Amino acid sequence: MTVPRGAAAALAIDAGQTGMKVRIERGGQTALERVLPGVRTNEPLLPQLASVARAVAQETGDAFDVVSTGVSGLTSREADASALLSMLADLGARRVLLTHDSVTSFLGTLGDARGAVVAAGTGVVTLGVGRTAVARVDGWGNLMGDAGSGYWIGREGLDAAMRAYDGRGAETRLLDMLRERWPDPETAYVQLQSDPARVSVIASFAEHVAALAAEDTVAASICLRAARELSHSAATALHRVAGPDDEEREAPVVSAIGGVFRSALIRDRFAELMLEAVPGAHIEPPVGTGLDGAAALQRLGEAHPLHSLISVAAR
Repeated sequence: MTVPRGAAAALAIDAGQTGMKVRIERGGQTALERVLPGVRTNEPLLPQLASVARAVAQETGDAFDVVSTGVSGLTSREADASALLSMLADLGARRVLLTHDSVTSFLGTLGDARGAVVAAGTGVVTLGVGRTAVARVDGWGNLMGDAGSGYWIGREGLDAAMRAYDGRGAETRLLDMLRERWPDPETAYVQLQSDPARVSVIASFAEHVAALAAEDTVAASICLRAARELSHSAATALHRVAGPDDEEREAPVVSAIGGVFRSALIRDRFAELMLEAVPGAHIEPPVGTGLDGAAALQRLGEAHPLHSLISVAAR
């Protein structure tokens, strides 16, 4: 399929495992938004991104001058904008920008400001941006990191439930939560280990842990520990990007996004701990989304510290 260049537009993609959000902009205005199936981690990434762009172009008849993408868990091997540009040649693409979703989360949340953004959903990644430096903290997956994430909270909840079942831990309603899905706790681990969707299943229990926190001390403790992990990551990121004279300048801005922060307990405790660790820090609500950040990639100045984390190809 070859799309005529008469309807040149910009395509932004926010590619996560749960879903891929896409936006077409024409003349700087949003013309279309869609949510498509998420990235399949057992398949090559770039052909999936090209397939999404092709499907949207087929629907709208657009040619895409620019394609800008933020991808969850993007590796250095996959961050090849030139290869993606070649795959999109039939769509008329002249420029491709490809980066990790921590970058697009930051841009969508704080724009081109300096500070730190914690993005906590199933996984978690924190990005700190100073005047000249950038620091990524965590985002290392559920086996090696993601402290305070939805997966981390869900796994802690299941662990506490089984400790209560064994008599190794305090009584908790988290055991009732577990039994709602697996009536026989002694077979739960077998069913979970054999479930190909086990990561998302475990992460889904974070919502139950947060819901029980108001009446269950074990659940509340898990949420408070999650807030401490998340605030520690944010404070670490700010420390790593701070310049020698930053104390004489404006205090940094911190923002938090993602489903984990729907919990008021986690959100409020996170803010308290941030102010303890970084007195004077400004805790700000997000100004936009990861999809907004993906769209903003094409407008980011080359002098901005985040530009070094973006793979760019043009022809």
